[in-house]
Amino acid sequence: MECQEEKPIIYTMENKPIVTCAGDQGLFTSLYTSLAQQLPREPMEWRRTYGRAPKMIHLEANFVQFKEELLPKEGNKALLTFPFLHIYWTDCCDTEMYKSSVKEDMLRWQNSLKTHGSADWVIIVVETNDTKKKNKPNILPRSSIVDKIRSDFCNKQNDRCVVLSDPLKDSSRSQESWNSLLLKLRTLLLMSFTKNLGRFEDDMRTLREKRTQPGWSFCEYFMVQEELAFVFEMLQQFEDALVQYDELDALFTQYVLNFGAGDTANWLGSFCAPVRNWSGLLLRRPIDMEKRDGIQRGEASLLDLRSYLFSRQCTLLIFLQRPWEVTQRALELLHNCVQELRLLEVSVLEGALDCWVFLSCLEVLHRIEGCCDQAVLAANCSHTVGLWAYATDKLKSLGELCGLVSEKGPTSEDLNRTVDLLAGLGDERPETVSSLQSPYKKLKEALSSVEAFERHYLELSHAAMEMYRAIGRLRSARLVGKSLAEFYMKKGDPERAETFLQEALKSYVSEGWSLPVTHTRKQIAECQKLLDRTEDYLRTSALLAGDGNLTTEERKHFCQEILSFAGKSGDQSPKVTLSMSVFTQLTRLQFHPATASVHSGAVLQVELTLRCLMPVSVRMQQLAASIHFDIDRGGTHGRSKGAQRQTNPGTVEFNQGSSSVGPPSSSSNALPSLELDEIQDRSPSDNSLNSTGVVCKNTHLLMRRHDSSSPPDTPNCVSPPTVAMKEGAQMLKVQDVTLEPGNNSIIFTAPSGQPGVYTLRQLCATVGEVQFVLPHIYPSVQYEVYSQEPQLTVEPLSEPLLAGLPQMVKFTLLTGHYTVKKGDALQLSNTDTMPILPSASCTARISSPSAELVGESVLSIQSSEKVTSIALPPTPPYHTLEFQLEVLCIIPSGSERPPNERLTNGEVRHRPRSYSHPDTPMTAIDQRMSIDCPWSIYSTLLTLTFYIPFKTKHSLLSAGNRKYIQVCVQNVSDVNFTLAEVKLAEKQHASLELQSLNTKSQQLLCSKHSVFCLWEVRWKDDLPSCLHCVFSANFSPLNQDVSAFKPFHYQFQLERVTTLYSVRAEILPPAGEQHCRSGLLCGLEVCITRLTEPAEGEMAEDSKTDTDGLKTTKLMYEVADSSSNWAVCGKSSGLVSMPVTANATHKVQIEVMPLFAGHLPFPKIKVLKYLPHTSAVAIQPDPDSCVENDSLSLLDKTLDDQGDTASIRSRGSIHSVGSGDQQQKGVAMPRLEPFSPGQVFNNSHARQVLVLPATDDHIMEVNAT
Repeated sequence: MECQEEKPIIYTMENKPIVTCAGDQGLFTSLYTSLAQQLPREPMEWRRTYGRAPKMIHLEANFVQFKEELLPKEGNKALLTFPFLHIYWTDCCDTEMYKSSVKEDMLRWQNSLKTHGSADWVIIVVETNDTKKKNKPNILPRSSIVDKIRSDFCNKQNDRCVVLSDPLKDSSRSQESWNSLLLKLRTLLLMSFTKNLGRFEDDMRTLREKRTQPGWSFCEYFMVQEELAFVFEMLQQFEDALVQYDELDALFTQYVLNFGAGDTANWLGSFCAPVRNWSGLLLRRPIDMEKRDGIQRGEASLLDLRSYLFSRQCTLLIFLQRPWEVTQRALELLHNCVQELRLLEVSVLEGALDCWVFLSCLEVLHRIEGCCDQAVLAANCSHTVGLWAYATDKLKSLGELCGLVSEKGPTSEDLNRTVDLLAGLGDERPETVSSLQSPYKKLKEALSSVEAFERHYLELSHAAMEMYRAIGRLRSARLVGKSLAEFYMKKGDPERAETFLQEALKSYVSEGWSLPVTHTRKQIAECQKLLDRTEDYLRTSALLAGDGNLTTEERKHFCQEILSFAGKSGDQSPKVTLSMSVFTQLTRLQFHPATASVHSGAVLQVELTLRCLMPVSVRMQQLAASIHFDIDRGGTHGRSKGAQRQTNPGTVEFNQGSSSVGPPSSSSNALPSLELDEIQDRSPSDNSLNSTGVVCKNTHLLMRRHDSSSPPDTPNCVSPPTVAMKEGAQMLKVQDVTLEPGNNSIIFTAPSGQPGVYTLRQLCATVGEVQFVLPHIYPSVQYEVYSQEPQLTVEPLSEPLLAGLPQMVKFTLLTGHYTVKKGDALQLSNTDTMPILPSASCTARISSPSAELVGESVLSIQSSEKVTSIALPPTPPYHTLEFQLEVLCIIPSGSERPPNERLTNGEVRHRPRSYSHPDTPMTAIDQRMSIDCPWSIYSTLLTLTFYIPFKTKHSLLSAGNRKYIQVCVQNVSDVNFTLAEVKLAEKQHASLELQSLNTKSQQLLCSKHSVFCLWEVRWKDDLPSCLHCVFSANFSPLNQDVSAFKPFHYQFQLERVTTLYSVRAEILPPAGEQHCRSGLLCGLEVCITRLTEPAEGEMAEDSKTDTDGLKTTKLMYEVADSSSNWAVCGKSSGLVSMPVTANATHKVQIEVMPLFAGHLPFPKIKVLKYLPHTSAVAIQPDPDSCVENDSLSLLDKTLDDQGDTASIRSRGSIHSVGSGDQQQKGVAMPRLEPFSPGQVFNNSHARQVLVLPATDDHIMEVNAT
């Protein structure tokens, strides 16, 4: 049993809930070991108030002897010394002993508990067999003693008396008794915890709500809530304990922030006292009792409170196995403490905070190293690197403060300051005395000498950089390196400093940090100047001279550095080549003329707009641009000046990034886009395409070697690379140019002697001994010098060209390199289908390449039978000669063609043929023209497309034996015309008379409209079977003079115009009816009459001779009703044998049924020729088709014998009896052939018959109410 005289010590987890034991101490001592071991074995569910989640806890207890001094006094709220449960132990079985001593002792014990308000108690009666044997005469049953105790002390709480049977025996009864006892103790303990903790939390909450009252003290409240945290820690509820400290942290932070905003609290005065000790955090003790006592007395400083609070949080986080959260919180704590000291205006010795932060960082790192192995630390260095970097920064500040960084070493004042800082550290703590690498020893050693400081600072700096690199934070690593560079600069070692500065500069440039770039470049310039690296220093000075982040005076200083070097003369100083981007920027390039394309020998000017970045005027001895010449891509192979030659942009804008920052890595690191150009090779004779290809215009940018020294993730713009100027064969040069700050315009005269493509590649500005070179002009800039072949184009003045009317055609001659001399003429071939109309005056216009009128001249045109000669006026090279001619395309009438003519080049001229154009309803005619030019031995073939404005159709109309000819003229153009003198003539029969039925002499023919003309054919003897007709008319556009009318002819031929047969039909009503009725069968009588004798030209196969010598022919009739007014009953078609004599008649009876009532038109009656099969063609039939041939023979025989074609119509087309395969195999099949228009006249074509509705005998009953 533990000693009862000792006071419980506050030492985190070592404390346990206090349980007092009264009664038989010997009995309890014998059971203590078993009780202490078995009590925490089983967890209990702890249900807390305010809806907090239940938790499973293991209960332990500190069993002490009962003394009245242990009971809590009034006002004492300490939970750690509070006894949560009181137990009375007894094994009394004797009645006399119980009455004489045990009962009185129990009564005194219970009265003491009641006096101090302790209601958590229990009486345990232990029963063993040994006690029964000792006092056998006076032994009462166990139940009697227990009942007496319950009646005396537990009247209303019978469960407060527990019996433990045979606790020292190993039996089931003993184990059951133990389990019951342990469960009871755990339950009572939990009840006591819940009740007392709830009361304590309510009191603590009440105390917190009084924080706005005068006299409230944060330190007192701190001790109360920490008591609750201790209890949670005692119960191993570390998360709940951590919450208590976090709440205290947040409460104190809020008060400090309110103080900074002007809301002060009286108790904050104790934390505003000057800081006398800055020994750093102490994390090697679970509880720093020294600082806790200071807080309890109200004498702790801000650093003491923060240090103690963080040490407790650190301890709990280590218990929770969250060490990396310790480092995160530590970094926040160190930064916040510095700010809180400033807000509270606490007086701190200069450098004291740096010492405190440095020691605290190392203390946290050592604490984390103590609970984690090296592998885990290395894998999680991202959590600790912030503390390493912060400690490095603070050690550097201490070194600068104590004079340990300067080249001269510390002064006496620095030494005194060092002594004061070390005095504030106090004595080293006992926990770290034996440690050789304690933070205290490191700081004291680092401040002791310059060499020790440099060793420790470099060790920390390199450790921080390595960790940053390991986790991929290159920016932070280079930031530490930049701080290290400043250290080397102060130590007088610029060579090492420049390496770290260049690394930092890469990060700033790639991420676009303008001001850090400027500041770092200034430091680099200082290093380069000290190292006497002239070229690098000039390059950096040029960047700084054009940096807008510097003041004007600073920029002038760096600019003067460059000009001073440039002004040196002599061979001892070689020329220095720098990038032009740091000196001036090319913003715009403009060609004059703007097409960037001129003919050879022409003047081309190139205007550059340069934006000078220097703060002062700079005089350049020379500004030169190198030119790359490509003769293979020049316009020397028949390429035209127009669409076939690609035009270059006349103005090119160059987008520039910031001069100090440069472009982002995503844009500068990417390859330039591919620029492709099409190149064509055309034939010089007819300009036809021979070959084509694709060429890359910026190969020099895509195929260049990339800088391997720079990392791929950063752009090469930290210090722009210098590229030597390539001396080309041709250069653009300007001497003695002065660049003013801002935009400057410089004009070059470009070479244009040799045809080809000229590409501007580089730009070089010479300022004394310094050359500024622009290695690549991008986007690519080029101009073209072409040597153009003369080209003649002929195009209509207006679209479309209409045939039959005079049309203006424009001739355009691009002279190219050819000079048109006096006497040069164009020879045009004449054709009768497109004559060139004479003109009184034809004027030619001569224009310059810029489309300015140079002069006008009247052309001399001479025509002969086959050639028209046009004398050309003298015209300089690369000028345009334009004139117009009037041509007329004769509309073909369809007459016989004359023999073929030949063009001027000897080629046979083919007569133009009309064809349908897909884009217009008009019929097109292509007229070819051959032109001989003085500059070429080849003839130029040109084609003009004319469109016929009319579409003409004809038709033959019949009325019995009378014949009419109708001509339809349709205007398919967009022009309105007037038709006059419309005539129709027959060329071969003089006795034939065509009587015009047209009443108007002139008719208006509007666009997209038609005019119909009609003539009656009259003859004396016999009507010829074939008519050759010519339709003629004069036409002109609307509202034109009579002289503007032009003839139009249309020839056509009519064959088989004689009426051979007359068809007449009658519909007979049913018997007993006067009229036809719907639904009743009616008779249709069809009468076919031959009107004329057979003509000589009638085909022999159309007729055959019967046995009586009469010639007959077979006709097929068909009755069909497409309007569904009639139903044909029975056969609807059949064959008729007609004698080939005049007035021969054949009648057919057919039954039809009207389907509707009213005046119905007669059914449609068709008559066709039936041509029987002839002898087989001399082709051996396919044996596989014998079955088909036999069936066809039977079919033909059936037709001949029966004359019924109903079965034929069900098997194939009415116009072709039999399949095409059999006809192709040579088997002759019977066929049907329609008559020509006018050969069959249907007298009943437009007749109608009255049909009455059917009678309805149905009776309909109607009831009316």
